[in-house]
Amino acid sequence: MAASLALAACSPIVRNHGYVPPDEELAEIAVGLDTRETVEETLGSPGASGVIDESGFYYVSQRMQQRGYREPEVIDREIVAISFDAQGVVTNVERFGLEDGNVVALSRRVTDSNVQGIGFLRQLLGNLGRINLDNLGGG
Repeated sequence: MAASLALAACSPIVRNHGYVPPDEELAEIAVGLDTRETVEETLGSPGASGVIDESGFYYVSQRMQQRGYREPEVIDREIVAISFDAQGVVTNVERFGLEDGNVVALSRRVTDSNVQGIGFLRQLLGNLGRINLDNLGGG
């Protein structure tokens, strides 16, 4: 019984997130003819849209798997990107998979403190000359 519980605990948990339209629905989108409105009617609302001038619609789907205590792992990701011109007419339809993605290393900028090497008492006493007595006591 203990062995069956141990095996059940190690079975993977798979979660699906998002929606990507199938190829049959994407085939209905005509480059140069369809607009934002007709794409939305045909495929539904996108999961995301372009940040600058709503230049595109993005449909994103991903599958994650978790085994036991380990971190969840992305096992499949699909993105459909539909681009529009300035008039809102479809200019391109592209499909990307997990193999097309790049890992983006986020940089973290931290402002250095200017109190390095100064002790607590020195910081506290250094502010005594800057106190405005008119602001103390509400008057």
